[in-house]
Amino acid sequence: MLINQSMVDKAEALIPELVTSLAEPKAVVEIVADETAFQSWRVDQAEKQNWQEQVLGKGDSFVLDFEDHLVGYVSFKVKAVGSPPDAPLKLKLTLGEMPCEIAEPFDSYDGWLSSSWLQEETIFIDVLPAEIKLPRRYTFRFIKIDVLDTSKKYNVSFEQVACTAVTSGDPSNIVPLPERLSDELALMDRIAIKTLQDCMQSVFEDGPKRDRRLWIGDLRLQAQANYLTFNNLDLVKRCLYLFAGMRLEDGAVGACVFEKPHAHVDDTRLYDYSLFFVACLYDYYVASEDMDTLQELWPIALEQIEIAVQRLDEHGIVRDDETWWSFIDWHPDLNKQAPTQGVLIYCLKRGLGLARILGLTDKQQYMEGQIERATKAAVTELWDDKIGFFVSGAKRQISWASQIWLVLAEVLPVEENAALLNRLFEEQPAIGMTTPYMYHHLIEALFSVGSSEKAAEQMQAYWGEMIKDGADTFWELYNPDDKKLSPYGSNLINSYCHAWSCTPTYFIRKYLI
Repeated sequence: MLINQSMVDKAEALIPELVTSLAEPKAVVEIVADETAFQSWRVDQAEKQNWQEQVLGKGDSFVLDFEDHLVGYVSFKVKAVGSPPDAPLKLKLTLGEMPCEIAEPFDSYDGWLSSSWLQEETIFIDVLPAEIKLPRRYTFRFIKIDVLDTSKKYNVSFEQVACTAVTSGDPSNIVPLPERLSDELALMDRIAIKTLQDCMQSVFEDGPKRDRRLWIGDLRLQAQANYLTFNNLDLVKRCLYLFAGMRLEDGAVGACVFEKPHAHVDDTRLYDYSLFFVACLYDYYVASEDMDTLQELWPIALEQIEIAVQRLDEHGIVRDDETWWSFIDWHPDLNKQAPTQGVLIYCLKRGLGLARILGLTDKQQYMEGQIERATKAAVTELWDDKIGFFVSGAKRQISWASQIWLVLAEVLPVEENAALLNRLFEEQPAIGMTTPYMYHHLIEALFSVGSSEKAAEQMQAYWGEMIKDGADTFWELYNPDDKKLSPYGSNLINSYCHAWSCTPTYFIRKYLI
């Protein structure tokens, strides 16, 4: 790994002070099996709401609904009822963002991500009464409390359950929306902002439940939404310095960064994510006009482009083989060559913008040459005039992602891009989109060609459907036709508050008001 300690120190100096607030449960609920409900579980109000007056013994349980998505630290007060306790109290706490996490036993989980992400605690309490503060940070709306054991001599009751919620997103900075905005878009904006806020911790996390890391693909979208809402420029700057200060051996920016036990870069390498450092830096400068940071980080951005263009073949196309990984989307059958060509051209154009801002004539010429080379190759090698789509890989795959990214790269004139997107909706290629991350780029592409009504329609069709399915923050994955979809083998491990899904507020505030 390449470490620039000065940059890491600058990042660490920008660790934000978190804003805290206290949240308490609003209701006792029951999670009921219902095939007509989202993921086959619905939430009903329990008959007994006075949970603080209930006396519980071995085998008893109840579920608390905080009626809001929370990221923070849980505490509770519990006391003995009856005879003096002659054995420890054994409790199990299960915490979930969604009803499925409360209703489905974690023992059934068989996904490929570690089951340690599933949120539960088994606690032994030797002395009662007790006030317990869980040391781990949790992300949840629901808490189920199971009394696993007491003794035959005593029962227990709970006097308080609370969460100290944490975030670095200060809502006092947010400009209110105009009253003329529809109720549907206002609600979408509020949920998107809440999603972003709960992901804003000491860095922009991808998801506060899982993975709780700084991923650059998420950062790019979070930062765009942040500039129009919380406008926390220092948090973006901190993230940029973390990526710049800790790179892979050849100088490439890593895909993600860990903060603890000390700041360090992961060894995951993604071709498109390394390039997005250029776009992140460009967006940051446009929002902040921070020339000092631009001048210091420019060499890192330039290096990402120089590394990326080494992958172009003799025709100017990104080589597609088993030696690389580009993320683009979670679709298992997606060929990444053509969409990655679009990402490369998109980031080259941001690099050109930075070179112009810095007045670097030689670097402008370099960027212009690489843009011409990659754009010409995309048209001559990837565009199929007979079918009217860009193709990808040896099997000439037609996917939504390929068309969207090459529209965003502006390979074709705007009128042809608009026609291409219309054709995409008409013909509906089988290799579709699986994440809000990819849907974000579809919406951005529609706005880029002036199709604002279509973009707003698609926002309602996607994020609006999430709201109908009960979202109080927007999710990592959502397929209206397969609502238990998970790339990890189980929807229990999915993140239901996820950074790359926060961008409806960006679209609303940039394009619709």
